[in-house]
Amino acid sequence: MTVNRTVAVIVAVGLGAVGRPLTAQQWEGARCDLNTKHYLVNSGVLYLKSATETKFVDKRAKDLKDADKVLHEALATGGQEKNPAAWYYLARYYALQNDLAGADSAFTKALALAPTCKDDIDRWRRIFWVPVFNEGVKAWQAGNTDSAIASFRRANAIYSGEPTGFIYLGTLFAGREAPDASLRQRDSTKFRTDSIVFVTRADSSAKYFKLAVPAASDPKFAKEKRDALFNVARVYHADQRWDGAVAGYKDYLAAYPNDVQAIAGLAAIYSHQGKREDAGALYNQILDHADSAEATDLFAAAQAVLNAIPNEPDTAPVGSKCRADTRARNKTLTVRQIATRCAAVTDDTIKAFRASIAAPRYRLAARAYETGLAKDPYYREALYNLGGIYYLLGDSAKVLPVAQRLAAVDPLNRTSLAKVAGAWQLRGNKDSTLYYLTVADSLTVEVTVGTFTSDEQGAKLGGLFTNLKAKPSAPAAVTFEFLNGKGDVIASQKQDVPAIEASGNHAFDLKVTGAGIVAWRYRKS
Repeated sequence: MTVNRTVAVIVAVGLGAVGRPLTAQQWEGARCDLNTKHYLVNSGVLYLKSATETKFVDKRAKDLKDADKVLHEALATGGQEKNPAAWYYLARYYALQNDLAGADSAFTKALALAPTCKDDIDRWRRIFWVPVFNEGVKAWQAGNTDSAIASFRRANAIYSGEPTGFIYLGTLFAGREAPDASLRQRDSTKFRTDSIVFVTRADSSAKYFKLAVPAASDPKFAKEKRDALFNVARVYHADQRWDGAVAGYKDYLAAYPNDVQAIAGLAAIYSHQGKREDAGALYNQILDHADSAEATDLFAAAQAVLNAIPNEPDTAPVGSKCRADTRARNKTLTVRQIATRCAAVTDDTIKAFRASIAAPRYRLAARAYETGLAKDPYYREALYNLGGIYYLLGDSAKVLPVAQRLAAVDPLNRTSLAKVAGAWQLRGNKDSTLYYLTVADSLTVEVTVGTFTSDEQGAKLGGLFTNLKAKPSAPAAVTFEFLNGKGDVIASQKQDVPAIEASGNHAFDLKVTGAGIVAWRYRKS
């Protein structure tokens, strides 16, 4: 199940173009005090104005050529190399020629000579940035990621006062896939280039997320700044570059010390590296900050704890050594007797692992899920995972209520019903166990929710209705309810289920409006 409320490798970005300022369509001189009295500089300004306002392509080309000539002459032989106006309007010329690197260089020199022009230069940088940035957005939306990367790089060369271009580049590189092997035959040069980009994707992604941080210095970009800093760690974590990930998490936690997702991420790496004490201390910090954490963060932290639990030890070497040693000590024992004695040794190894490593982590994850569910009590995946943890821990008192809550949210799903059956089995109630297994087996149409996303405007839900039987199903209907954190119904929608052929399925996609939606449930209509 894919949801927008769990930690992905990269914090999601909303892809969108930005509006182009009207001033990019018309001539406008500098808004700061610049001296354009020198005849060559003044001529350059007039040529640029004419090139901007003319409707004729050939005249525009001639005006730009003349502007280039007189402005370079002013700087080279006219004694205007210390005049910021010459550099400022040369930058404007380069931008009109779509040479953003040249514009950046000239604007930088103009700013060094005229610091009071900073706001005006920044304004023009953004004006020239907008269309190139939007080209990148269009290319990305069309699936042309190479073109998108090139456009965002060009855009960032002229303007770095906003983080979006850097964030988009970081996201593009983070999601870069390995080139198809067939490309090697069709275009070996591109295959080699794409392979290098793929191998270096983590470093490239982290580079641009790092650049996004200073670009987000304006308080209105506080969220983007935080997400970019977090994503530096996540990129390296996903690539199993532990040193880079640890450094990234530490940098992030220095700025946001109570973020439970980052704490859990760093703890997971320490656990992987065998630093159990360091990992344990961090995991315990998660619940210290639970009151101030969002339910989504607690669920993500719980999942990180689960993901960091190592696999059970391989007992084959222990068993082999035990059998060899036992045979050497007592040659009269049968194969079966030796196997029985050594089975206890391997069982003890597993029990010791579960008691000393797995069980404490499961309990910690359970506490995180419990705390999160107190804030968002109907979140299906959290209920499902918490029920599974209680079952593994053998907690017969807690597993049944959670399994019943899960089945109330997702009643026409076999895995939900299996959790209830397992809970009754753990309690030793055979009749109830058999009843829920029978209910699951008798389902004609199963409901599987595959995607759930929510924002301040509403929510989207998608999934499948599956006919589990060997004959067509009858038409039916299901009503989905969308809930806030208190369990109030914010919106509901009835979904008709058509007749489905044997073993077939039917997709559904729902969209509702309403603020505060965090969970869903459904019932037969």
